[in-house]
Amino acid sequence: MAKNLVIVESPAKAKTIKKFLGTNYEVLASNGHVRDLPKSTMGVDIANDYEPKYITIRGKGDLLAELRKAVKKADKIYLATDPDREGEAISYHLSVALKLEDKKYKRITFNEITKNAIKSSIKEARKIDMNLVDAQQARRVLDRIVGYSISPLLWEKIKRGLSAGRVQSVALKLICDREEEINAFIPEEYWSLDVSLGGTAGLKPVVFHYSKDKIAKSELDEIVANIKDCSFEIDNIKISEKVKKSPLPFTTSTLQQEAGKKLNFATSKTMRVAQQLYEGVDLKGYGTVGLITYLRTDSIRISDEADKNAKEYIANAYGKDYVSDVTVSSTGKKIQDAHEAIRPTNVLLTPAKLKDLLPRDLFRLYQLIYNRFLASRMKPAVYEVTTATAVAKEYKFRASSSKVAFDGFLSVYNPDDEKEEKSKLSNIKQGSILAMNDMMSKQHFTQPPAHYTEALLVKTMEELGIGRPSTYAPTISTIINRRYVVKENKNLYVTEIGEAVNKVMTTAFSVIVDTNFTANIEMLLDKIEEGEIDWKVVIRNFYPDLADAIDNASNELEKVKIEDEISDEICDLCGKMMVIKYGPHGKFLACPGFPDCRNTKPHYEKVGVPCPKCAQDIVLRKTKKGRRYFGCINNPECDFMSWSKPSDMKCPECGMYMVEKGNKLLCAGEGCGFTCDKKTT
Repeated sequence: MAKNLVIVESPAKAKTIKKFLGTNYEVLASNGHVRDLPKSTMGVDIANDYEPKYITIRGKGDLLAELRKAVKKADKIYLATDPDREGEAISYHLSVALKLEDKKYKRITFNEITKNAIKSSIKEARKIDMNLVDAQQARRVLDRIVGYSISPLLWEKIKRGLSAGRVQSVALKLICDREEEINAFIPEEYWSLDVSLGGTAGLKPVVFHYSKDKIAKSELDEIVANIKDCSFEIDNIKISEKVKKSPLPFTTSTLQQEAGKKLNFATSKTMRVAQQLYEGVDLKGYGTVGLITYLRTDSIRISDEADKNAKEYIANAYGKDYVSDVTVSSTGKKIQDAHEAIRPTNVLLTPAKLKDLLPRDLFRLYQLIYNRFLASRMKPAVYEVTTATAVAKEYKFRASSSKVAFDGFLSVYNPDDEKEEKSKLSNIKQGSILAMNDMMSKQHFTQPPAHYTEALLVKTMEELGIGRPSTYAPTISTIINRRYVVKENKNLYVTEIGEAVNKVMTTAFSVIVDTNFTANIEMLLDKIEEGEIDWKVVIRNFYPDLADAIDNASNELEKVKIEDEISDEICDLCGKMMVIKYGPHGKFLACPGFPDCRNTKPHYEKVGVPCPKCAQDIVLRKTKKGRRYFGCINNPECDFMSWSKPSDMKCPECGMYMVEKGNKLLCAGEGCGFTCDKKTT
């Protein structure tokens, strides 16, 4: 019988597909890309109309030789790499590397690795879509030109080994900008007022909140004085219905966000685990099964068959009243609609059935995907909300409670982990007179913007149109691995080295780090994919401006090149004055007599302020992960530390030390809130 060869990317995927095809098919893996731009040079011929120079990836020679042998024996070849731009490009490079131009070869794609999907894809085999290949090629060439043009300037400005990327630089700037907002934020004081009201008929006390959320202290004092001896009348009770919409099925972005929030997964871990679920897991009693659809997608579309199967399952398991009668199929924006949303491949493979068959991480992510998909096919939840208004003089206080009237999708998926409240207003009637049991006022301060987490950064990048589903995780991993950013308790913080890189990028290459420019590039890549523009037109329009910026930056950066700064520390070994150098983790002291003298010391940058605890010098320090803070040079004997730079001014109201917040000083004392301009000091 004639032999058919199917080539995929990964051995795990090959193993799963092999079980669905008969002995007439051989399935081999390319282990990802086989050709790429060289690492040692830019690999783009600028003078020859930006022609890329691809080479065989080092270490792939033996694998390609094995694939060529299989190609010779096969009558038909199917290139079955992932159904996106990257997968299309891998198939194209395989066709070139394996010299398939004279062979019968076709491209097949499938959104899920199931028997029906694989067999259907073979029936719908097609040619390689060069528009998709060109879109990927344009991204690769743009990123290579940016990285290989700008990185040498970073080596000159800061230190060797740094890199700049087109998307990673924008992500870094977002984090830096947020840190500046937080550091400059001045908290503003406000107060809230609650009253505990109860009746004479043994009613349990109910807490009512003053109708204004934020009250000035002077207004609070006036209200307290006016109502302290008052009783309260219930002048209005309103019962209303609130509908909580069913969630949409997962896209790559929303999966990364929710897995970060509910499972504490990093974006890279989410993608790694999802890849395993997609490519196939060996399940006892089931064989090797691809459990979810393709994981890189920004579509919320669900196939008619999957929608029908899910609704039949819901009707049987929960009742017909739970089946949604609405089908959402589009976000209304440009999406990779060849894909579906991320969903289970078989709705009958419930998490309960697989709990003992899957490793913990795979099970938890599968359960999240499964429940979210099922919830998206169910009716909304309905709450009955009761709101009561209590009045004393002209002051209004409100209390509300809600109960679930119909749980709908909440029966399988609770996005906010809400707990049903017990109705606390059931015995309160309109016109009731309630006595005040207690009055509770509380001081608050406005909060700065939240630090970026991986999930929030992914959400922001998606909203701004920066990157695509396949780029979020690697972008974040890159800036963390290069120590531009550190992750502590889910939050992302910029390191000193990250601040230096961002400063160069924003000063010399403001266009590159502009979010609108980056989003526009993504739009142009979409147009290349659609065949509307030639990919080289994008490069031709982009490169001249970049070249001018590099020329200008080269001249400017030479003037501000960091030289070794002589410190006031004497080398303990040879007596020379030590110099300040940059290392992978920031500044350190080194002996200028290197290599004869290899003495090094930590570098402590004094900020010119005495320690509020022991009067020694305050110095700039770093956590183990590289986040900057201000601490006492006498550590560990003195444990003083502050995330904000301390001032030598004392608060005139409470005597605590002050910290710098932009052009203001803020009292560090909890609950004080005194601020003043720096210039007044």
